[in-house]
Amino acid sequence: MDLIRLATPDDAEDILRIYGPICAESAITFDVTPPPVDVLRDDIARVTREFPWLIFERDGVVAGYAYASRHRDRLAYQWAVTISIYLDPAHHRQGIGRRLYKALFSLLELQGFYTAYAGITMPNDPSVGLHESFGFKLIGFYTDVGFKLGKWLDVGWWGLALRPPSEEPVPPAPLQELIGTPAFDAALECV
Repeated sequence: MDLIRLATPDDAEDILRIYGPICAESAITFDVTPPPVDVLRDDIARVTREFPWLIFERDGVVAGYAYASRHRDRLAYQWAVTISIYLDPAHHRQGIGRRLYKALFSLLELQGFYTAYAGITMPNDPSVGLHESFGFKLIGFYTDVGFKLGKWLDVGWWGLALRPPSEEPVPPAPLQELIGTPAFDAALECV
């Protein structure tokens, strides 16, 4: 059975099972070593007060996760988020990324966010394809911005409009205010 749900600090070990090898073996993230489990638990608790961090379970096993975070700290950026997604390699190309993103974007829209941004270490055709299939548009590149696995790496940035701009935007609602509402539940079930 498939389930998309909000992450809790208790998911930290399952998240590290996916994220740890990516840190060590891939340029997908610029983390070189995974965070300690207690730090990740704190990160999950902190992020989910304001933003969605979603877990995809298949038959009780965490197969992937996606989350949003503040794009920048200054107040005028409050309507923008940066998003990330990571999947267990055993679950690639099974539609899990699409389902996670569909639920994530539904929640972000419900909260009142206007734009989502994704940084993708290049080259990464599968990730570019996933993001562009949702309507993300290339903004530009940070060239030679990181050094990992013995080489300099570029990061491309893509952006997605979640809603049309408004002349009088209302500040986004913290995620905690929406949990348990029918709209929140419907967003998780939209997959």
